[in-house]
Amino acid sequence: MPRRRLVLASALALPTLVLAGCSSAGADADAGGAAEGSGFSVVASTSVYASLVSELVGDAAEVTAIVDSPTQDPHSYEATARDQLAVQEADLVVLNGGGYDPFMDQLADEAGVEHVITAVEYSHEYPGAEDDHAEEEHAEEEHVEGEATEEAHDHEHEGHDHIEGFNEHVWYDPHAMADLVEALGAELGELLPDAGADIQASQEDLLADIEGLEASLEGIAADHGGAHVFFTEPVGGYLAEAAGLEDATAEGFAEAVEEGQDVPPATLLAALDAIEGGEIDVLITNTQTAGAETQRVIDAAGEAGVPVVEYAETLPEGDTYVSWMTANAQALEQALAG
Repeated sequence: MPRRRLVLASALALPTLVLAGCSSAGADADAGGAAEGSGFSVVASTSVYASLVSELVGDAAEVTAIVDSPTQDPHSYEATARDQLAVQEADLVVLNGGGYDPFMDQLADEAGVEHVITAVEYSHEYPGAEDDHAEEEHAEEEHVEGEATEEAHDHEHEGHDHIEGFNEHVWYDPHAMADLVEALGAELGELLPDAGADIQASQEDLLADIEGLEASLEGIAADHGGAHVFFTEPVGGYLAEAAGLEDATAEGFAEAVEEGQDVPPATLLAALDAIEGGEIDVLITNTQTAGAETQRVIDAAGEAGVPVVEYAETLPEGDTYVSWMTANAQALEQALAG
């Protein structure tokens, strides 16, 4: 049976996430545990998506995150036999896509998982996203069912390489996550009809919280819109954009760091000149990537009095998606306020 990728219509809104249903297949959880508890298993590529799913399903399902440690890089993570078994037993798989977590796409493909939701497809910047939404709306209007509907939803991509010009770190985009929450709520409501009312209520709460997060970013934009931000790596780009900031990163710097390549000397020089010359208002770094060039610009920022804000790719222990993103927004606002 073909894999089903869901692309639903957009909306605003969100709530406080609860991680109490999450376990880790990549760490010390039993690979089969997710399927044995409630009888319904959701496996997510990272703790970020496991958090969102857990907030929606509560005790109605077991939720497993493959990557949930800051020491694990989803870009280069190598799946284990335990991960493979967890995905094989999953009723629903949630992944980021866009070349960020290719191991998960491969596991889902090999296991023939029927229900797969890919987060990047809810980003307004994702290539083909508008066409996907148009397909979904057309399918709803025509009341297409069965195989025809699954084919309409199907959105496969060749290879797992990063898409040039596209920032795949879409969980830093609250609006995209609101759309994703709607898609997750709709699918989970169908797959878990007995818990449908609770899932709907949790979805509304979650969307309301995300809407609050978006409002706080609009407040930053009102106070600091147009400020210049430098990224050592693309993480946090969507959040800064929502806060009205201008990306002033030296061309090619962040891309080189993300790909694990050396930053060209001319690019590094341009970065240092911009920082030392007072052209940068805040520097955003990724705590899960490091390198000599990255440290050079961090040191330069410190000497020039440019505030440095650290963002990560995985959910900190004890945080929910909303509390984490709210803290990130607050750190950004405090840095800009000086």
